[in-house]
Amino acid sequence: MRKPVPLPDILDHGLVVVFVGINPSPLAAAMGHRFAGPSNRFWRVIHLAGFSPVLLRADQDRALPQYGCGLISAISRPTRRASELSRSELAAAGDALGAKIQRHRPKWIAFLGKGAYSAIMARRDIAWGHQNKTMGAAQVWVLPDPSGLNRQTLPQLVAAYGALRVAAAGDFAAFAVGDMDCPDGSVQI
Repeated sequence: MRKPVPLPDILDHGLVVVFVGINPSPLAAAMGHRFAGPSNRFWRVIHLAGFSPVLLRADQDRALPQYGCGLISAISRPTRRASELSRSELAAAGDALGAKIQRHRPKWIAFLGKGAYSAIMARRDIAWGHQNKTMGAAQVWVLPDPSGLNRQTLPQLVAAYGALRVAAAGDFAAFAVGDMDCPDGSVQI
């Protein structure tokens, strides 16, 4: 493995959904790609939920914008667990994240886990799903973290991510990505 370096944002102007992870794992940082760990279910979940017509691997992360999606981290410092990040570290990430979202103007941002969103927005009463606050002009959605450390099952993750895909369905019209019907709950997992 190579020495960890900050991971580049997978971002472009006018994307539909930008997924916001809390921070990369040491393995992801060393590999140069987010969600590179064998127990992380992100790539499988976004495929099964209808965000990509093919199952991408972590090393294909730069293909996400062609499907209307981006991927960034709130904090660049790698840790084994999000609990290793301080509240002040997460809160300080808010301004930079807000500026990035304002500059690139996605329609939706999806926080992967309640922790980052809670600290950045200085709120404790976070529910899963659509939030009543925006970041820039982007609608905010909170999704379960796809980490293998998360106890939610694959079908539960797919359902949660699929709800965002359904909510954002009309915004994907500008992206020619083939047959990407919204999930209807009959996905084979």
